[in-house]
Amino acid sequence: MARDMSKYFSDATKNCVFAVAALFLVIQGAASQRVKVQPEVVSYPGETITLRCTFPDQGEIQLTQVSWIWEPTNEGERDNIAVYHPQFGASYPASPFTGRVDFTTPSLDNPSITIKDVKMTDEGNYICEYATYPSGNEQGTTALVILAKPKNTASIVSVIAGEKPVVVATCMSANGKPPAQVSWVTALTGNATTASGPGEDSTVTVSSEYRMVPRPRDNGKDLTCIVNQRAQEKAQSIPLKLVIEYPPQVNIIGYDNNWYVGRTNVVLTCEATANPVADSVVWKAMSGPMPDTVQVKNKVLTVLKVDDRVNTTFVCEVKNRLGVGKDQVTAVVREKRLPGKGATTGSIIGAIIGVIVLLAIIATAVVMIRKHRQSKDDTPPNYKPPPPRKTGGSTEMTSSRENVTESHPLSNLYYETNGEPVTNLDSYHDEDGEPRYYDNAGHAGAPSGLDDSGLDYPRDEAVDEPMYSSPVDEEDYPGNEEEPRGMEEEPEPEPEPEPNPNPNPNPNPNPNPNPNPVPSRGDSFMSPAMYV
Repeated sequence: MARDMSKYFSDATKNCVFAVAALFLVIQGAASQRVKVQPEVVSYPGETITLRCTFPDQGEIQLTQVSWIWEPTNEGERDNIAVYHPQFGASYPASPFTGRVDFTTPSLDNPSITIKDVKMTDEGNYICEYATYPSGNEQGTTALVILAKPKNTASIVSVIAGEKPVVVATCMSANGKPPAQVSWVTALTGNATTASGPGEDSTVTVSSEYRMVPRPRDNGKDLTCIVNQRAQEKAQSIPLKLVIEYPPQVNIIGYDNNWYVGRTNVVLTCEATANPVADSVVWKAMSGPMPDTVQVKNKVLTVLKVDDRVNTTFVCEVKNRLGVGKDQVTAVVREKRLPGKGATTGSIIGAIIGVIVLLAIIATAVVMIRKHRQSKDDTPPNYKPPPPRKTGGSTEMTSSRENVTESHPLSNLYYETNGEPVTNLDSYHDEDGEPRYYDNAGHAGAPSGLDDSGLDYPRDEAVDEPMYSSPVDEEDYPGNEEEPRGMEEEPEPEPEPEPNPNPNPNPNPNPNPNPNPVPSRGDSFMSPAMYV
């Protein structure tokens, strides 16, 4: 066993040494290659190509001659197609390229060549070889690849329905180079076979066949041939539809098993599929001739009125060139009509669900509308309402004045003559039901304790001050802007009170003095608590 292990390790060591040596030689050869050429050139038939070659790092090496050698891909003999010598010039030996090859600029520095009217047979390796001193020959190789765009075709094979696999479609990519790849795309169950052969001018032709068991149900189904080839910009798709021929397949529809005496206009229809299309449709009655109450028009049979004569079997025969297909229906005539079928359970459940959903939608809409209205009602107004107009009544003042004496002391009463006008709501009451009072200028305040009897001017004189504020239109209150103040007239001076003939030191003649006397309607004043 020890000998076997030793032999195994010895073989492994030798293999590693050989691999390293081969890699070293490849790297050294690549580094030592001084001739620069194109690795590959691609062309199409009929084009003109240029094969480039240079010797850039010459150094002390002397270049004596350069040659182009053609090596065909079919392992044929090598041919010199162009030679250049600085002393003797360019030379073109006899070859398949004679008359089609030239040096672009005959020189040792740039010995590139051009080949005109490229043919498919020109494909191969082109070697640019320098004769040098003292290192010997140096060379570089360019592979010329000739591409030929193929002509792709596909066709359907018309077949008759059967039980054995047959070819139903073919696809061909002719005269292409390199060879094309052909595939099929379909939902059918079948197999494809592909073969290739020589084409024109060294090209390749690839053909593929699709096989399957042809059945009537597959007639008209899709089948696509896909061709991929290097010379094409993209894969080419060729769609096809199967053609499967079969005799007619017949089916009679319209019989509902409810033919009762007296029923009218009962219809039977003869449906048929066939390829090729059926050329005749024939109705027959198994009991003999067709009853007089039966009318036939092509594939439709109509019973005008049901009676015992149509209590028979109706047969429909359809024919094409491949054969005849038929179907039959036995009609049973009843004395009375069968009760109609009610709605199915699924229909009832669906109707109930639909009603529930509709009610839910309506309820949701109603709730949203109510919330919208409520939120709109709760929103405060964005404008200041105008003051109500005063009408005749308890708030109107008399148009005349009388000379009155003061019945209450005025030491605790104050008059406001230049106050800000306030909305006059004399005709309204407070929330607690108590009446609200306003003075002649429209100012709110508590009762003044004065009545008209204490005035010292006659009632028949006109009052110079306005009875109340003039009504204001809504235009005076845009939005929530503050009400503008109007021009106020200066108040008249208060008349001096007349001497009191009553010697009583108490100026209040009321035996039950009230610290908060109730003023007459229309009087205005401001209490100390309200004066600001």
